[in-house]
Amino acid sequence: MYGNALQAASEGGHQEIVKLLLTKGADVNAQGGDYSNALQAASHRGHQGIVKLLLNKGADVNAQSGDYSNALQAASNGGHQEIVKLLLTKGADVNAQGGMYGNALQAASFRGHQEIVDLLLNKGADVNAQGGMNGNALQAASFRGHQEIVDLLQRTGAITMPSP
Repeated sequence: MYGNALQAASEGGHQEIVKLLLTKGADVNAQGGDYSNALQAASHRGHQGIVKLLLNKGADVNAQSGDYSNALQAASNGGHQEIVKLLLTKGADVNAQGGMYGNALQAASFRGHQEIVDLLLNKGADVNAQGGMNGNALQAASFRGHQEIVDLLQRTGAITMPSP
């Protein structure tokens, strides 16, 4: 489940333990476990203070691996808009590919997080990017019945019927 103690404390929201582990030499970018790294774990669970701490200690905002592939996809899936904004400010790649959802836009579309979908689109997310378990953001939103997101994606150029 966890790749290391730092990842476990980050997912659990235990900021003082995260600080202690980092002080004692824990590798802020260590990989392994379900979330791949501590930044992904904290981002998915919405622990903004821990996300800030990890970033300030040198966590790689674009580290790739695990179920969500990167911290931006994890935060987008979890519906944590402030963390999404923070990660983008720190240089997260809005179009990074990988993970079960393919990218952050697909994760937010699948989960119905309209404000995050809008934010990602405004930051340059590729509305027609392919990948992940749903194919693209429009298919993800359509599958889950998120009509407002379907409308938003179509207004911003989502292709309903790809060319053969």
